[in-house]
Amino acid sequence: MTERVIKPVGRGFLFLDSHPAGCEQVVRDLAAQVEARTPDKRPVALVIGASSGYGLAATIAGLVRYGIDGVGVSFEKAPARRTATAGWYRTAATAAYAEQAGRKFHFVNADAFADTTKDEVLDLVAKEFGPVDYLIYSVAAPRRVDPRTGTTYQSALKTIGAPYTTKSIAFEDGAPLLTEASLDVATDEEIAETVQVMGGEDWTRWVDALAERKLLNDGFSTVALTYIGSELTGPIYRQGSIGAAKAHLEETARTLSERDGVRALTSVNGAAVTQASSAIPGIGLYVSLLHKVLGEQMQTPIQQSIALWDQLTGEKAPDLDEDGRLRLDRWELDPAVQAAVKEQWDAVTQENIATVADAAWFFAEVRRLYGFDVDGVDYEAETEVDVEWPKA
Repeated sequence: MTERVIKPVGRGFLFLDSHPAGCEQVVRDLAAQVEARTPDKRPVALVIGASSGYGLAATIAGLVRYGIDGVGVSFEKAPARRTATAGWYRTAATAAYAEQAGRKFHFVNADAFADTTKDEVLDLVAKEFGPVDYLIYSVAAPRRVDPRTGTTYQSALKTIGAPYTTKSIAFEDGAPLLTEASLDVATDEEIAETVQVMGGEDWTRWVDALAERKLLNDGFSTVALTYIGSELTGPIYRQGSIGAAKAHLEETARTLSERDGVRALTSVNGAAVTQASSAIPGIGLYVSLLHKVLGEQMQTPIQQSIALWDQLTGEKAPDLDEDGRLRLDRWELDPAVQAAVKEQWDAVTQENIATVADAAWFFAEVRRLYGFDVDGVDYEAETEVDVEWPKA
């Protein structure tokens, strides 16, 4: 037993410790926002990237709304000198919820890119559940080791064609600062490596592994989560090296759907504060302005994940665009919303950033990623740090 008082310590948007009780409360709060259904059968699902962001939201929405059984995969650090990562504690809390709700959902802590992980996960699936109905792929990683060659690929956050400088947001002692961030042009090699990390190759390998083990159920569906975003963030995101990887992900969906017995889609989600997105220059300011414009009308990852499951299961008709992508971001890209955000973007200065942007909300959301600033948690009390990973 190792109990101690945990305070937020870090630099920028990265914290060295996370708060177990805060992370647990985040999971409870997310589950409380989902209305349960009574499905005819409990589907079997794999969620790759189940401990944070949209992957976590999809896991919780599936557990509560449709009673999914299955396996979630993520790669988190155990407690040592520092606390465990926030995803470790969120996973423990999600597993506890699943058990209390009578769901049979296991969690594997391992590198999703590795063939050994696929073997471990599918051995568990074959033993406990049988064929899989849904595979949700939500992986954001800085690097990937190709299991066939041992080559390490590194993703690059760079532009394509020309350098780009954008407004961005930072914080000093909790006060917002308007800054500038400049990105260099990616080389062809950097673009190719980013595609190797964040494109559709590993998604395909998961589907291949399921097919080889005859673990694709009739009506099998798989979805990879992606993002398009605003023209304001386009040069850095969708038109940059990451965008090339996202385009490959979408092409992969079309290729996978050509196979018998596979329905593959990409789900275009809306903007949110996640550990991945907060690290991208300009995104934090954009999301702060978006929330200022929309307020409570800004759809959260859990709301979007409910919509995702409703469309995957046929509860509601899929909202597809002309390229066959599920669109969960129409609220964000509504022309009136984008026009309002653009007006705020042009108007923001260091003098007015605290009022033009919803900077306080954004700062609190970043802290919530690590279990801080969560209502109902006593941050002066000692809390248990040595939380075990859920047993399979």
